[in-house]
Amino acid sequence: MAETLFRQWFIEEAKEYWEEGKLGDEFEFIMGQSPSGESFNEEGVGIPMYQGNADFGFRFPTRRVFTTQPTRFAEINDTLISVRAPVGAQNMATEKCCIGRGVAAFRYKHNHDFYSYTYYKLKSLLEEIKQYNDNGTVFGSISKSDFENIDIVIPDKDTILNFQKQVKPIDDKIINNNNEIQTLIQTRDGLLSRLMSGEVKI
Repeated sequence: MAETLFRQWFIEEAKEYWEEGKLGDEFEFIMGQSPSGESFNEEGVGIPMYQGNADFGFRFPTRRVFTTQPTRFAEINDTLISVRAPVGAQNMATEKCCIGRGVAAFRYKHNHDFYSYTYYKLKSLLEEIKQYNDNGTVFGSISKSDFENIDIVIPDKDTILNFQKQVKPIDDKIINNNNEIQTLIQTRDGLLSRLMSGEVKI
């Protein structure tokens, strides 16, 4: 529904007076940087780190690797885009996390709480972003300057605000449902571990 609303408001009903600009005019973003491999672990020590497409799920990334020496960060609700082969996978951060060199994190420049608009705007640009899969001699990649120079149309702020007001409750419900599922999974895994060790008996 949210994606349909974005397409209707910002593509099908785009206004002639909206400005033309570049992606860097509307969004700030952080290109990831990988920490030292010695800092990696799978035991939950440190902060979650996402390295790219392998960590992405349907909408939210899955905790797989942690680092004790984070270098670049994404904040909660930032839009995450994979920047190395394959280019253009998309997720949303559920917490502050470290991003490796295969990921970039985006947020709306004028209000970081506008994560719904950010997510669906980037989603609308994925086909253009994915064209960078064909660049390079072996693996596709997209750079900071490539992102900065993607052509976009910049809507008026009132339209963006109204869209955010309508869509944010939908996204917040999706986010809350995901958080509840992750809590249940962690509880289940903890109980199974205690059961297998004999700490808990049936």
